Amino acid sequence: MTKIYDKTTTGLLFVDPYNDFLDPEGKLYPRTKEVSESVNLFEHLKEIVDGVREAGIRVFYVPHHRSEPDDYETWMHPTPYQLKAKQGQVFAKDSWGGEFHPDFQPQKGDVIIKEHWASSGFANTDLDHQIKMHGLQKIIVIGMLANACIEATARFGMELGYHVTLVKDATSAFSKEAMYPAHEINGPTFAHAILTTEELLAAL
Repeated sequence: MTKIYDKTTTGLLFVDPYNDFLDPEGKLYPRTKEVSESVNLFEHLKEIVDGVREAGIRVFYVPHHRSEPDDYETWMHPTPYQLKAKQGQVFAKDSWGGEFHPDFQPQKGDVIIKEHWASSGFANTDLDHQIKMHGLQKIIVIGMLANACIEATARFGMELGYHVTLVKDATSAFSKEAMYPAHEINGPTFAHAILTTEELLAAL
């Protein structure tokens, strides 16, 4: 495959690498376990992060809002997902579940984006500004969940003019039925490339 990704043009967006998603003891891991294991998610995330670091490509951490007990109490229109996250204190602030997984700790040169409140890592955060200030035009989007934050962030990125790459075995979902449209139906309407981990690494 032609090497279309390099450090002068490309950034890796790593969405929600929290313990609650990626550790077997995490609150949401049981819901993603079947899909995550079927695509070998954890190893693929490690391979990609290691591969882009070796290539000098900058890593942007794109974290979801860390839950607090009084979230949304004065909001006009919180979504059912937001209210469920509050109830379960998913990615709770100052908790183990709300920490980045130990295998995916930020390193010098990485950029930690402001937390997003819903699905898109661009909406109401500094992600667009940070990517532009680093002079990048292409984004590779990995992490959690395929049909939620990954799709919303990637689609928003396309609308902002970025070249968007999805990696279909470096994400997960609560069900196979949710994974399928993310890559086979919805993804092709906005992504410029939908690759496997192996294909991505060959293109670095």
